[in-house]
Amino acid sequence: MTRTDNDTWDLASSVGATATLVAAARAAASREHDPLIDDPFAEPLVRAVGIDFFTKMATGDLPTPDDQSAMGVTRMTDNMAVRTKFFDEFFLSAAEAGVRQVVILASGLDSRAYRLDWPAGMVVYEIDQPDVIAFKTETLAEQGAEPTCDRRPVAMDLRNDWATALREAGFDQQAPTAWSAEGLLGYLPPDAQDRLLDTVTELSAPGSRVAIDTAPPSNPEEQEESREKMETISAHWRDNGFDLDFGSLVYLGERNDASDYLTDHGWQVDRSPVNDLLAAGRRGTFDDDEPMGKLYYLSAIYGGAR
Repeated sequence: MTRTDNDTWDLASSVGATATLVAAARAAASREHDPLIDDPFAEPLVRAVGIDFFTKMATGDLPTPDDQSAMGVTRMTDNMAVRTKFFDEFFLSAAEAGVRQVVILASGLDSRAYRLDWPAGMVVYEIDQPDVIAFKTETLAEQGAEPTCDRRPVAMDLRNDWATALREAGFDQQAPTAWSAEGLLGYLPPDAQDRLLDTVTELSAPGSRVAIDTAPPSNPEEQEESREKMETISAHWRDNGFDLDFGSLVYLGERNDASDYLTDHGWQVDRSPVNDLLAAGRRGTFDDDEPMGKLYYLSAIYGGAR
């Protein structure tokens, strides 16, 4: 499906299906013998979406390990394990530092409002498309799950005036906030990425924090290699009954480097290369010439010393 300015989705189509893919990888990572993460809600959420390929991925029922490697499942599971751990630790560190307001941008099937051990008084805002918010809320309620915080869903497309919707849900612009943009920036056009980071900055009181996974701008050769890899993986998925052209959902090409952009706007930024996180988690790393090896994770604090 080709992206348009006003496209919408549920959790079985377009960008929404990638949220289900991420949850399936979190479920697979949680099932490992020595897991880095524990997300007990990922598998039931994936089952409820009802995509057979992702359900098999979540439950470990895909074909042989060689087939899983060809489909990118092994690499996706490793990446999701370290990515989830990074963002979990970011939020818990912010809470330990006294932050009592969290905003999860493009929350998808993120279950942190239900599974993290939040301190008393923590308010967690989840922003995503209305169908996505409704599905997760209803599915987890049917599972008997209850939030471990004051969860406040905000049903709003990030391309619209989500800042007003957030304030109307009770967001306190004078209080420090912990923001996350996990697995998000690549699905935004370059100008939309800048607007998002501008809005986060405008809404952030001193002491606010943000965590993002992203990549530096790539050259045309790297972009073409990335698309070819996406197309190869998509072909394997089609052979296993699920048709999603992942390459058509992301925006490659020139864009501002998120780390530099935030630094220029008053944030103090720390960067962690993806291979550092993979190595620390005892997972296989990317080769130096692989585009995915250029991914990095950043955490930043606004308007104050660390």
